[in-house]
Amino acid sequence: MSHAPIETGSPKERVLVCGVLLPGQPTESGGPLSEAMALVGAAEGVVLGEPHFQKRERAVPATLMGRGKVEELHELVTALCPDAVVVDNDLSPAQGRNLEKAWGCRVIDRSELILDIFSRRAQTRQARLQVELAQLVYLAPRLRRMWTHLERTEGAIGTRGPGETQLETDKRLLSKRVSDLKHELKHIENRKQREVASRSEEFTVGLVGYTNAGKSTLLNRLTGSTEFAADMPFATLDTRTRRWKLPDGRSVLLSDTVGFLQRLPHHLVASFHATLEETLQADMLVHVVDAAHPDASHHLNAVDEVMTELSPRLSAEILLLNKVDAVEDPLELQLLVEGRPEDVVYASAKTGVGLDLLIARVAKRLDERSSLVDLWVPVTDGRTVARIRQLGVIDEEALTDDGQELRIRVRLSDAVLGSLQATASAGLRVVPIEHDAASA
Repeated sequence: MSHAPIETGSPKERVLVCGVLLPGQPTESGGPLSEAMALVGAAEGVVLGEPHFQKRERAVPATLMGRGKVEELHELVTALCPDAVVVDNDLSPAQGRNLEKAWGCRVIDRSELILDIFSRRAQTRQARLQVELAQLVYLAPRLRRMWTHLERTEGAIGTRGPGETQLETDKRLLSKRVSDLKHELKHIENRKQREVASRSEEFTVGLVGYTNAGKSTLLNRLTGSTEFAADMPFATLDTRTRRWKLPDGRSVLLSDTVGFLQRLPHHLVASFHATLEETLQADMLVHVVDAAHPDASHHLNAVDEVMTELSPRLSAEILLLNKVDAVEDPLELQLLVEGRPEDVVYASAKTGVGLDLLIARVAKRLDERSSLVDLWVPVTDGRTVARIRQLGVIDEEALTDDGQELRIRVRLSDAVLGSLQATASAGLRVVPIEHDAASA
């Protein structure tokens, strides 16, 4: 008699969530620490009960939270026996060490939780190297906390003598590994820059936004690709670039990359600079916002802050309010975009509503960077003709009377036109057309 299969996977960790709410920290519509609970779920953990928080004017240097809250959580840890306690704040090494001693339980702060999610989602070698670098940078000042089990043997028989301590050895090895990772990632970043430069003749559009705003869904809708898209934080870690064919026949490159987050660790942003390189070099940035999220305004500000940190001159041209089909009160959309400098597009990547306006904005931007020219191409130069048809908008196309050349009236960007002149056969002739004449 057959038996039903038994689940043999490792059990999910049971986690207690807590934190301190400090002045200036954005409120969360789902309740205090609701985002932290979502992050625990993304890390495949199970939250025990409700989150526990304390409002303070300033953090306690030794333990982050007050003595009474530490004792209260100690009682909860004793009663619930969680596998770990997640603190939705960045802890100093001393604070983490003191809380672990007070609770007798493993303590994970916000940065460590985000890094764990990243390590689970990293697929490519580049992403894995970047996650490892961020983890080591985070770990470096916390090595002593990992060797507290050796404190009781200090000065004991057999423990004295010359040479490095284990802690010093680990610090030296960690420093060497960080240096190697930075060197390897620098090579990757240089290669990325060369790849971006090699595509300079093509117009590129980069998608930026808060995690889970719908960027991957938008990429799939516009390009017809089938990239992984899910209702979870950090579903995308690697930059994905796909060709987007516009209705007028032109094509552009569309890039989707890792989403941003409130209080995103600085060392994580630095580690993922190579991943963001393709988006940073885009000709046009589209800021995608989940307009139906109650905390959309906070998400907007968080993305602005991260982009400013990456480059003070970095800004989006289009603000795409996604998931408008799920917005109950249209007035909320007006309040959301009030005072924003970007062009606003209201759309739904899931249904396709409003994306025609985004396409029109991109096409207009392409027109502004393009010139209308007459090209005379030898009929034998099929490669150049194919490139013209792929990269430009053809207005007219006809054979000359002698049948030796093809005259193509086309709108091309200056970069594409320069590339064509540099790589085409010597028989290519270019005659600019006045804009007014072309309009007439």
